[in-house]
Amino acid sequence: MLKWLRRSEPKEVPAASLGPLQIVKPWARSSSSHADIAGGYMTVVNEGEPDRLVSATCPAAGAVEIHAIRVKGPVLEMRKLDGGLVIPPAHQQLLKPRGYHLLMSGLASPLSVGGKLPVTLVFEKAGSVTVDFAVEAPGPVGHATLSSS
Repeated sequence: MLKWLRRSEPKEVPAASLGPLQIVKPWARSSSSHADIAGGYMTVVNEGEPDRLVSATCPAAGAVEIHAIRVKGPVLEMRKLDGGLVIPPAHQQLLKPRGYHLLMSGLASPLSVGGKLPVTLVFEKAGSVTVDFAVEAPGPVGHATLSSS
């Protein structure tokens, strides 16, 4: 019955699909304090078996890492997810500022607002797909998000 109820909700049109995975609303922004850093955000919808986002690449960045924010007492910490990010079955995994995100470093030039940033996402089971991330206005990225409210 739960599946039937979910069908009545308006669905976002995915930017890309890869087997049971859908990439919805991919977007990126340059750091407002470091021109060579950007964050990548999206929702990964998994309508199949468990999978894992194991890596990502971007031709405009020297490196792309999968990161998480962790609350440790009164302090927020950012850490790289060496093992990737699990995408549970029947789940929507949200990558957002101050949460799971892609950290792109070593940008050759600042991102152009309104432009597109191609990012290749690599999943353990589903394989890889290249997605255009919409570039939005600069804002806090990486460690800068830990102190912003």
